Amino acid sequence: MAFAVGNAFSGEAVERTLGIDPGLNRTGYAVLDRSSSGPRLVEGGLIRSTTSLTLPERVHEIGTGIGEVLDDLKPQVVAIEQLFSHVQNPRTALLMAHARGAILFAVANRGIPIVDYAPRQMKKLLTGNGAASKEQVQKAVQGALGLETILEPNDVADAVAIALCHYHSTRLADNVLENATGVRLNE
Repeated sequence: MAFAVGNAFSGEAVERTLGIDPGLNRTGYAVLDRSSSGPRLVEGGLIRSTTSLTLPERVHEIGTGIGEVLDDLKPQVVAIEQLFSHVQNPRTALLMAHARGAILFAVANRGIPIVDYAPRQMKKLLTGNGAASKEQVQKAVQGALGLETILEPNDVADAVAIALCHYHSTRLADNVLENATGVRLNE
């Protein structure tokens, strides 16, 4: 199985990663800590915008909500899903771009590094199949974290999947560097 680490975070492996699945109605988030026994889920949840508000007000709600998560949980890096568009639904991509912009602003405003992952890249890394279904991703998340049940809603599971993608990408990059230099990282 091949892994793409070209966009992996180039700094030291971090102890705390915030994964974000952006959306205008619901933005999923999940915080993972690096532990000696593997990734550990600290918190996951949703930031919802109020559908009766104007678009600028909804975007503000999402940016403010992410800001609160950043301030409360203090991640060292944020991993976010890249924007993608289906030809049949360009409006969905545009609305998601508004939410993603508010999120990126909130993160950048706090000086936290941001890494983004394409949905296919995340699915390939977690399941071995870049076209994996939502259910396959949820099962991969469940297995990676040793959970008794799958995470729901899928926005939270997707946020965990993005954080796990970053966790494994940095781990893989550390292993490649260790093999090349003979120096063990992150002990």
